Amino acid sequence: MIEYVWAEDQKHQIGLNGHLPWHLPADMHHFKEETMGHPIIMGRKTFMSFPKLLPGRKHIVLTHDQTLKEKYQDNDQVVIVSSVAELNKYLDKHQDEKLCAIGGVSIFKILLDQVDVLEKTEIEATFKADTVMPEIEYDQFKLVKKEHHDADEKNKYPYTFLTYQRN
Repeated sequence: MIEYVWAEDQKHQIGLNGHLPWHLPADMHHFKEETMGHPIIMGRKTFMSFPKLLPGRKHIVLTHDQTLKEKYQDNDQVVIVSSVAELNKYLDKHQDEKLCAIGGVSIFKILLDQVDVLEKTEIEATFKADTVMPEIEYDQFKLVKKEHHDADEKNKYPYTFLTYQRN
């Protein structure tokens, strides 16, 4: 089962210079809850944006970067796949598991026809950004959970957690 896990602003923007354009601790906590114990699928840029490997999760990275492949060849926490075919082979082998696709745009586009669950955080604000979430046909999904939160002392912006399941 493939689940997208992401946050976006009111213009569907998801990134700026390879990082999140906002600071929202509640979303980081939500991300951790959703992904902990599950493989996370990402592209090279998303992987490189982390200060370190995320504990408790296997990192599946789609990249042609051979240096990265060599660097992590002996690390059980990282699997480097160099093609969409190799990624699909991994997905087929692990289809009974929850696999979390976390970005970037190319990963979301590649897996669009295979995604089963959308776990989206909508932030009620607009930010300076350079990356937009690919369009998703929401009529193929059913909203199964919606949880709104107002801004507070730790989270500067109102936000909503939304869970969709494919029809």
